[in-house]
Amino acid sequence: MTHTLAICPRIVEGLYREALALSEDVRGTFSASGQMSGQLAPPARPASGTKVPTTDEDRIRIAYSRVGLATTTRMMHAIAWLLQHRAYFMGEIGEEQLRRHGRLAQDLRHAREGREEDEALLDAGITRLVARTRTFYARLERLDETWSLSREEAAAASAIERLRQRIEGRLAS
Repeated sequence: MTHTLAICPRIVEGLYREALALSEDVRGTFSASGQMSGQLAPPARPASGTKVPTTDEDRIRIAYSRVGLATTTRMMHAIAWLLQHRAYFMGEIGEEQLRRHGRLAQDLRHAREGREEDEALLDAGITRLVARTRTFYARLERLDETWSLSREEAAAASAIERLRQRIEGRLAS
């Protein structure tokens, strides 16, 4: 069973441009706390047993900061992954370097948990932007997995081919 490579320089370039545009939206949304006042939803009721800051405004500011940090981090990891693959396709790094450093951060999955409560405090436009970054990152995760499987299969196939050639060489002798 062979997979065709699901990633090529043209795909990486398109995703890179998309990531830059999305990152610019994230930066514009979360960069200045002075912009925050017009982007927040009315306060929601806290879940029972949740430690509540002194005021609703404090809760909203904390939620805004937490969601902003998680979203910005997600996009930084996405751009780093894309830059690694761009460098590989441009011949600036080898396959070994890409294999060692070109994987997406798997620990960002836990960053998805527990954010619903924070996001409920924010404006719908912010939550849509956060959802767009999650969808984008999920696309990269699927590409990363497919790319890894393709490289592993290619390596296994070449190892089998080398072994076959060695056996044929010994049998011919």
